[in-house]
Amino acid sequence: MSRLDLAAERFQAALESLENAAGSVGESLDTAAKLPERVAELEAEREQLLARIAELEDEIGALSGLTEEVEGRLDGAIGEIRAALAR
Repeated sequence: MSRLDLAAERFQAALESLENAAGSVGESLDTAAKLPERVAELEAEREQLLARIAELEDEIGALSGLTEEVEGRLDGAIGEIRAALAR
C-alpha cells in the first residue's frame, strides 16, 4: 500500500468521524429546540398537580371534621348503651 493510499484511508476515516459528530450535534440541536416546549408542558402539569393537592388538602380537612363528629356520636352512643346496661 502506498503512502497515498494510507493517507486517503485516514482522510476517509476522519471524514466519517466528522460526519458522525455533525449528526450528533444536529440531533442535540433538535432536542434543545424542543426543550422550552417541554418545560412549558411540565410547568402546566406542575400547576395542575398543585391545584389537585390543594383540593385534596381541603377534602382531608372536611373528612377530618366528619371523623371527629362521628367519633363524638359513637362515644355518646356507647356511653348511653353502658348506662342502659348498668341499670
